[in-house]
Amino acid sequence: MRGKSGLIIVLISVLAGSWASAFQQGKKGEDANVRSVQGVVEDPQQAPVEGAVVQLKNTKSLQVRSFITQREGTYYFHGLSPDVEYELRATFREASSPLRRLTVFDSRKKAIVNLKLEPKQ
Repeated sequence: MRGKSGLIIVLISVLAGSWASAFQQGKKGEDANVRSVQGVVEDPQQAPVEGAVVQLKNTKSLQVRSFITQREGTYYFHGLSPDVEYELRATFREASSPLRRLTVFDSRKKAIVNLKLEPKQ
């Protein structure tokens, strides 16, 4: 009998450790209080634009963050509050994209917002 009870205790310990580890990984993987936005900046011919400036404006604090697009025209902002609305716009030389909004009603944790440049008029 003594051997079986020892085995049961070991099994319970292993299961408890596995459950705690899985729980912690789930917490690290996704933070409910943070979201991100990413996308591609394209020219009017739908080609990606390297070197475009993407500005992200927090509409509560009016803080503006900028990102210069990579070779593939990509940009990325992380650590954004789901309780704040943001405005996005890309500019490159004499062109800019229309203003886009990331609203509090958009529940995506990883929003994708592509921006298309238009010639200034």
